[in-house]
Amino acid sequence: MTTPATPTTPTTPPAPATPPDPAAVSQHRRPWRGVLVATALPLGRDLSVDYDRYAEHCAWLVANGCDGVVPNGSLGEYQVLTPEERSRVVETAVAAVGGARVMPGVAAYGSAEARRWAEQAAEAGCGAVMLLPPNAYRADERAVMTHYAEVAKGGLPVVAYNNPIDTKVDLVPELLARLHGEGHIHGVKEFSGDVRRAYRIAELAPELDLLIGADDVLLELAVAGAKGWVAGYPNALPKASVELYRAAVAGDLTTALPLYRQLHPLLRWDSRVEFVQAIKLSMDIVGRHGGSCRPPRVPLPPEQEAAVRAATEKAVAAGLA
Repeated sequence: MTTPATPTTPTTPPAPATPPDPAAVSQHRRPWRGVLVATALPLGRDLSVDYDRYAEHCAWLVANGCDGVVPNGSLGEYQVLTPEERSRVVETAVAAVGGARVMPGVAAYGSAEARRWAEQAAEAGCGAVMLLPPNAYRADERAVMTHYAEVAKGGLPVVAYNNPIDTKVDLVPELLARLHGEGHIHGVKEFSGDVRRAYRIAELAPELDLLIGADDVLLELAVAGAKGWVAGYPNALPKASVELYRAAVAGDLTTALPLYRQLHPLLRWDSRVEFVQAIKLSMDIVGRHGGSCRPPRVPLPPEQEAAVRAATEKAVAAGLA
């Protein structure tokens, strides 16, 4: 005799995740503070992702004084990764250094997709995410607010990434203050190059953490009160870069200024179109695996390669590698 099936009780759908409370975030260590390296992604000869090398690279950066890593940023070539690769890159970084040290980029053309990447980061155990504004078109303020509000529902603190050069959307201090006031963001990676903004941001949103977003304005933004650095060149020169950052934020200009001058010929490549190729070349020169990039990026032309090589070799000769 067949036992009748037990009627099932309809389940209530889970409530949507709510953005983290700004006060609660401030009570704990903010995982985006310190030197977080926007990691270059090692590729094999066939341009497939070398996950073992990537795990080793993340661990090496932390062992050399960096506070964490930012996978799937522009330096990580996220735009040319498949969804499967992008997920695995985050999981690899978490396994290598622990989720509290990982703040993946979750940029996408649509807000729903960016939120899904934020949710994937939360499932992987990450401590925060970094988010560009909408970049498929020149979004207005209403669209920007909606975008960040949606991704904040993914459950992790969001650090905004202001890159008006590439996205054509400028997160000006007044807009950042609104985003922070609504609880949508807790920090900003500032890449506009306008160091004067640091003081306006501090006036309008004193609890919003300013992160250095371009390597070649590190000293200026550190002196202005930056709480962290989403960094490119530590991929090749972590110890010297960390020493520079620590001295700069401590106001130790006796140490920071000469070191900044020595490194600046390399740091300024972070603000150029060819920054991925330049940083990967420097990695190769110092004995790390930088390697090739996926198209549409192409190798540096001879004159740029020579300039990067000369500046890197000079840094090595000075004991900075």
